[in-house]
Amino acid sequence: MPVIEPAAAVNDGTGTRIISQSLGSPAAASATAVHAALAVLASAGPQVVTSGITSPDVPRNLTATAGGTAGDVAAVQVTVTGTDASGAVITEALPAFTLDTTGIVTGSKAFATVTSYSVPAMDGTGATVAIGTGEKLGLGAHLARNTVIAAYLAGTKEGTAPTVAVSASVLSSNTVDLNSSLAGTEVIVDYYQS
Repeated sequence: MPVIEPAAAVNDGTGTRIISQSLGSPAAASATAVHAALAVLASAGPQVVTSGITSPDVPRNLTATAGGTAGDVAAVQVTVTGTDASGAVITEALPAFTLDTTGIVTGSKAFATVTSYSVPAMDGTGATVAIGTGEKLGLGAHLARNTVIAAYLAGTKEGTAPTVAVSASVLSSNTVDLNSSLAGTEVIVDYYQS
């Protein structure tokens, strides 16, 4: 998995750099991009999955989809382990599924790789869980505040500012979510970094 590198940096004379960073050409979000739907156990203890996993195409957030028989879906949280854009190990407990309801839950951390995920016991063997990718892309930099200037999709500046999450201490919590849907074309984000 490639580490995100700034495409260009310009110093504005005050010690602040303007970064123009390519985030790659991320595919559209997919509910099964990381792991196809898996029948889950209805017995005690979590089911840990370590094989058949495909890491995201670029550092991005993950989703979990509860499917199958709605009445067998428990209000449990899937926990995902992998690495961030720097190679550091990260873990995220995704939001809990809604009891007796099929549907999708969305994480917030940007995963560069996925090494495993864990699903607690469900209420019956008719439930399935799939792991996919979302629309939030990892910035690959620590930002203390939102300093994003602009985002570009396929060379065109987004007319609506992206939704940005920042963290001065947790790299995987620095994400950008474009207004437009991802479609396998290059994403570039310009931001200030001091």
